[in-house]
Amino acid sequence: MIDIHCHLLPGVDDGAKTWEDTLEMCRLAKADGVKHIVATPHANYEYRYDREQHLDRLNELRSRESGLTFSLGCDFHLSYENIEDASAHPERYAIEGTRYILVELSEYSAFGVAQTLDQLQSAGLMPIITHPERNPVILGNPELLEEYANVGCLFQVTANSLTGFWGKQKQKLSELMLKRNMVHFLASDAHGTKNRTPVLSAAREAAAKIIGQKAAQKLVDSNPRAVLANESGLA
Repeated sequence: MIDIHCHLLPGVDDGAKTWEDTLEMCRLAKADGVKHIVATPHANYEYRYDREQHLDRLNELRSRESGLTFSLGCDFHLSYENIEDASAHPERYAIEGTRYILVELSEYSAFGVAQTLDQLQSAGLMPIITHPERNPVILGNPELLEEYANVGCLFQVTANSLTGFWGKQKQKLSELMLKRNMVHFLASDAHGTKNRTPVLSAAREAAAKIIGQKAAQKLVDSNPRAVLANESGLA
C-alpha cells in the first residue's frame, strides 16, 4: 500500500515531534503493509513550508529507514500567499516529481474555492482535496463535492474516518462518497504513534464492504502509484 498523506517528518508541524516518533510511525506503517509514504508537512499560516529544509530532513529519514521508500509533498492550505507562490513555483508544493498537490480547504468558507482550484490547474497542478469528509463546510453543504469534482479535482478520504474515529457523520459522508465513486485515495493523515497512526488496512477492508475488494485496493495501491508516476486518468 501507498500512503500519500502523512505528517511524518519530525519537528516541522503538529505531526511527529521527534525522530523516535518518526521511526515508530515507520514501524507501524510497515507492519500494516505500507511500502511507500509521502511526507506532507503543513503549508499554512501556523507552519512555514520550507521545501529545501523538509527535503534535507526527508533525505535523513531515507538514510535511517531502509524498509520504506518516501516522497515529499505538503498539506497545502488555500491562503492567498500560498496560491500566488504555487502559481509561480508549482514544483515547490507538488508531490515530488509530479504535478499532484494535496489541498486542504478552509473550514470556514467555500467562497471562490472552485475558481482557486482552477487557478492551480492553470499553473499545471492537479489538486487532490484532502479529508473533505471532515470539512465542516462540506459536511453542511455536501453538494460542493460535485462542484469541485466538476472542475477536475480528486478526493482523498482519511482512512480512520471510514472506521469511525472521527464520528458517525464523517463516517457516513465517507461511505456516501465511496458509493458515488468520489473517493480516489485513502490515506492516513497520520500525526503520531497513538490515535492518528499511519495505517490503512482497516479502512481498505471497510471500503471493500461497500465497493468490493478490487476497487478498495485501488484506493491504496494503483491510484496512489499512478500519482507517484505522474500519470493521469485515475479511476
